[in-house]
Amino acid sequence: QVLLVESGGGLVQPGGSLRLPCAASGGIFSVYIMGWYLLAPGKQRELVATMNSYGYTNYVDSVTGRFTISRDNAKNTVYLQMNSLKPEDTAVYFCNIHVQLGSRGDYWGQGTQVTVSS
Repeated sequence: QVLLVESGGGLVQPGGSLRLPCAASGGIFSVYIMGWYLLAPGKQRELVATMNSYGYTNYVDSVTGRFTISRDNAKNTVYLQMNSLKPEDTAVYFCNIHVQLGSRGDYWGQGTQVTVSS
């Protein structure tokens, strides 16, 4: 059973930084796209950033230059480094993995709250 576990959320002041790890376990991840999404109050879930199994990354315009997605293959963990945080970044952040080869399917973590406020 594939399991994604996010952590690292919390309260941070504007301009601050957070790093969100997402650890994947219980599956075979040969070809995949792993991503971070956010869900803000009153809005639909939005894509933040993705990284595929070949290392290509993609970012939504609002976080380009501030957020970085990376991975540690040995730990089956993907990270979202968030710098220069703004109040509008406040949301629940979810980790997702779409597996195309291996444990095929679409999997989500439980989410972690990020609050940017002074």
